[in-house]
Amino acid sequence: MPKLSVFQTILLAVFGSLAVVGVLIFALVVSNSAGRAVGPVTVWGTLEGSVFQTVLQQVRENDSRLSEVTYVQKDEERFAAELSEALASGTGPDLFILRQDYVVRDAGKVYPILYESVSLTQFRNTFIEAAEPYLGENGVLALPLLADPLVLYWNRDLLAAAGYANPPSYWDEFQGMAQRITKRDDSGRILKSAVSFGEYRNVSHAKDIIAMLILQAGGSITAKDSSGRLVPALVSGAGGSSSQAVESALRFYTEFADPSKAIYSWSRAMAESRSAFAAGDVALYIGFASERGTIARMNPNLNYAVAPMPQTRSSARPLTAARVYAIATARTANNFSGAIVVAPLLASADVSRALSLGYGMPSARRDVLGQSTSSDDLFVMQAILSRTWIDPDPAGTDGIFRAMIENVTTGTLRLQEAIQRAHAELEHIVNI
Repeated sequence: MPKLSVFQTILLAVFGSLAVVGVLIFALVVSNSAGRAVGPVTVWGTLEGSVFQTVLQQVRENDSRLSEVTYVQKDEERFAAELSEALASGTGPDLFILRQDYVVRDAGKVYPILYESVSLTQFRNTFIEAAEPYLGENGVLALPLLADPLVLYWNRDLLAAAGYANPPSYWDEFQGMAQRITKRDDSGRILKSAVSFGEYRNVSHAKDIIAMLILQAGGSITAKDSSGRLVPALVSGAGGSSSQAVESALRFYTEFADPSKAIYSWSRAMAESRSAFAAGDVALYIGFASERGTIARMNPNLNYAVAPMPQTRSSARPLTAARVYAIATARTANNFSGAIVVAPLLASADVSRALSLGYGMPSARRDVLGQSTSSDDLFVMQAILSRTWIDPDPAGTDGIFRAMIENVTTGTLRLQEAIQRAHAELEHIVNI
């Protein structure tokens, strides 16, 4: 594991200093629930069920209030529809796992924690910055548990064969690597790729990657106006900084799929990017921290490692993107009194730490991250640096990002036109 930089050491120290604040907040919340009858509490989510059940078995030995908590794993593709149907019919869970990009869509299903109980300052002192989409208009919509940051997976053999001893730290290094690592046959078909950038359909997490590039460049996808209303922010007016950032990010990403460019490294005809990386056909793959075990299982012989997310040289602070998982209280919970007791218990430092170990993802709590001494310090640091954006409708924005990218790669629209159209479509979704 790489030695921590001075910046990383200072950042971890700051997080450690906030640990006391986080402990006090949740000690207060949990102590207020002491002695209450809890009863059966059902939790639904898409996280692996066996891991969650194992953690519950461990922690209920020290807290009887968790003795009747049951976790039910649901299929990710069906989860949204099944949850809506169950809550409407009164057969739904008391608590459910809410990912940060579904907050706007599912806000109506949630019973928020009023800011009189957990203030904005308390929330921000307890949880990482990427958890801020859970801050609703009237209260906290869910209590964060885990963070799953984007990281760089790199193939040691492919980089070494091209003369590289280390993975890239900055995006401008990708151009040279693309020319030296990518191999094509006489017909131009890509045999080995430097990086799986440029397309949407066969690039795992394409929306997350392009969103991260926009944020790193100083741009925004959505924002809150002066009245607190969510608005699209891909275009900020002629010459606006956000517009320039989006253009820079989109141009950089799509040029790797342009056959006329020397850095041409990816095409729509190639296999899905994670599978291609696991097969040894891609040198650099952007994926989530939680994928490390999956990649190892896909190819136990793959000689690869994990590195921090590359940055732009001009960025004021390093950052990556992340998915954040939190525990939300269902508005129609059958055991509401039990749910409001169990939710802060599951978000406590001890349970969050146990879930982090079980799932191989960092905790979303600053105090747990600040105390980390494990071999996963790289993931911890990436979680600390991670940021997110408020997604009004994940399915709808998937289509918007896909069209924006493909309008550029197919030559249907010029770069600025593709962004303008995406901005207009995003505005339509926000105003529905």
